[in-house]
Parts: sequence; C-alpha cells; structure tokens
Amino acid sequence: MSTGVWILLIILALVLGFVGGFFAARKYMENYLKKNPPINENMLKTMMLQMGQKPSERKLHQMMNAMKAQSAKKK
Repeated sequence: MSTGVWILLIILALVLGFVGGFFAARKYMENYLKKNPPINENMLKTMMLQMGQKPSERKLHQMMNAMKAQSAKKK
C-alpha cells in the first residue's frame, strides 16, 4: 500500500474514534445524571424536613447559593 492510503486510514480511524468516544461519553453522562440527579431546592427541603428542621425560603436560597459557590470554587 502506498503512503497516502496509510495516512487516509489513520485519519479515518482517528475521526471514527473521536465520534465514537463522543457518543459513548454522552450516553455515560446521561445515565449518570439519571442515577444521580443534581440537588435542587425540593431535595434540600426534603432533607431539612428529615433532619427535623423547618426550611424557610430564605434558608433554602442560602444553602443553594452556598452549594453553587462551592461547586464553582472547585472548578
């Protein structure tokens, strides 16, 4: 085989690898987010009720803002 054919095969394999990897990663993240959804205000409210606290809107917003700030800090 000539050098041009080898280069074409390598480029084709790379493109197929990137496309396949993209869709595999996308599927993995969709499944992960289904199993472990991000925390929202309703979940926080439920957790606070289970801990015996009476959640106020102000307290929920404070906790959500604290969690957002913490996750932004990690990135």
